[in-house]
Amino acid sequence: MGSLQLQDFTAGWVGGAASVVVGHPLDTIKTRLQAGQGYGNTLSCVLTVYRNESVAGFFKGMSFPLASIAVYSSVVFGVFSNTQRLLGQLRHGDASHAPALVDVALASTVAGFISVGIGTPIDLVKIRLQMQTQPYSTANIKLKPTVPGFPVYQGPIHCFRTVLQKEGIAGIYRGMGAMLLRDVPGYCLYFIPYTFFCGWITPDGSISPNPFSIWLAGGVAGAISWGTATPMDVVKSRLQADGVYLNKYNGILDCILQSYKNEGLKVFFRGITVNAVRGFPTSSAMFLGYELSLKAMKRDQTETNP
Repeated sequence: MGSLQLQDFTAGWVGGAASVVVGHPLDTIKTRLQAGQGYGNTLSCVLTVYRNESVAGFFKGMSFPLASIAVYSSVVFGVFSNTQRLLGQLRHGDASHAPALVDVALASTVAGFISVGIGTPIDLVKIRLQMQTQPYSTANIKLKPTVPGFPVYQGPIHCFRTVLQKEGIAGIYRGMGAMLLRDVPGYCLYFIPYTFFCGWITPDGSISPNPFSIWLAGGVAGAISWGTATPMDVVKSRLQADGVYLNKYNGILDCILQSYKNEGLKVFFRGITVNAVRGFPTSSAMFLGYELSLKAMKRDQTETNP
């Protein structure tokens, strides 16, 4: 039982790393569209980034997510699987009992809550690093970066330290409320479709789903989850990008009202195409990495302990 619990965390780590490599370029585009200015639609944003920063621009700030998202996914999958197992034990007397809808929903909610504690600072640093080359402008103030194009933060650790010094713990956890409102329903709409879709397309009689079922179910779950999470994701991105130069939002409600007043309802669906499109490959990579490494570890275990 103990080793099984650890395996879920390890497999989540592998899945997280796989998803970053696949999804980071689209994540950069999403953040620029949601919190940047003058990018127009997705295609023009891709072309602008490519023209100004070449291919490297899409992978800006990737080493940090690669390290951090692997840890983050490890926690999410580890907490989700172990909570589900605990619920199986408590409710049905068997940890490996096929989960009911309520079990998956509860386990997703727990994973969502715990993940935000780790995820908020990670996302804040990632967004600040992605956004710091953007010229800053408001209705009446135009502020260029200290030197045009010269970054405020030298890297993730410097960014984390600077925010901590200037804004304290509250600064590091800026956008946490928006992230909770995004991730708790978001993880329910991630794990529930995955669990049931995977079960539905896996042929009867097979012990575990095949890679194609995992890929398809993971991709569909990711597209659903990210598509529906977009409005709160926009608010979270804006709250966290705010403060590279100047703070203009006083919290979730203020950010929603200001964004709505200035840009209308459509602003909350900014980046929805990128989110849904990105959700498919990143989640299929995440679930494939998770399930296949879990399967490999279990196989090793049965070979070493027959």
